[in-house]
Amino acid sequence: MSAQAITPELRAWIHEQLEAGCRTEDVLQSMQASGWERSVALSALHSVLATLDTAAQSQDGLPSIALEGAVNRLVLPDRTVDVLLSMTLPRVVALGGFLSDEECDGLAALAANRLARSETVVGDTGGSEVNSARTSEGMFFERGETELCERIEARIAALVGWPVSHGEGLQVLRYRPGAQYLPHHDYFDPAQPGATSILARGGQRLATVVMYLNTPEAGGATTFPDVGLEVAPIKGNAVFFSYPRPDAATRTLHGGAPVQAGEKWVATKWLRQREFR
Repeated sequence: MSAQAITPELRAWIHEQLEAGCRTEDVLQSMQASGWERSVALSALHSVLATLDTAAQSQDGLPSIALEGAVNRLVLPDRTVDVLLSMTLPRVVALGGFLSDEECDGLAALAANRLARSETVVGDTGGSEVNSARTSEGMFFERGETELCERIEARIAALVGWPVSHGEGLQVLRYRPGAQYLPHHDYFDPAQPGATSILARGGQRLATVVMYLNTPEAGGATTFPDVGLEVAPIKGNAVFFSYPRPDAATRTLHGGAPVQAGEKWVATKWLRQREFR
């Protein structure tokens, strides 16, 4: 075991560097250069990040799900939802029964005739293109495009305490057998040349809600490789995760595991800093 101890002074120094805008990888590198073992440095860094994330949520700086009192069920204006799993770092909450069977089937039916090969955002230009890392088919609804979209968006807003206007339109995806989405981050890298045009539409992405519209026969889990977590794609369930900084230290690297049998249908909602245009 390491003899190095994480002191209040070390935590304060890490906090100061992060508040000054230093990248987590640079803070980690500096600590190691000063003699800190990597495992100890990572532990100290993650503990400070968790404190900062909690503070941001408590100050209404992030979309968040209120789970005070270790509640097992959330009563929303139009539906009661079960809390299946909750993690702090990354901030992940899995929810049972977020959508009804009728809502799942209805959203998939509305999207079916508009599906095309899914694209990913290109950081260099701010546009999008087909990418081999993402082998699904998808489409976007306009925000509030249908009564069903409007109802689901209002439910998400109530769940996370974030305005409907600060969300992108619902995206529906279909994954056929073998289709997947390799691990990635949902936030936009501000260092990329195309970031200015992307962020101008509503600021940075802060959180994601993935809703499962069916249950595949096998495979298709939402994976979080940094923490060894897999969320099973069960019809009507959802998973929420937030990332207060565009930084891999949020541990929100995630992907869609290959569908092994049947199809997987999901709806995704991304939440932005400001009104999304």
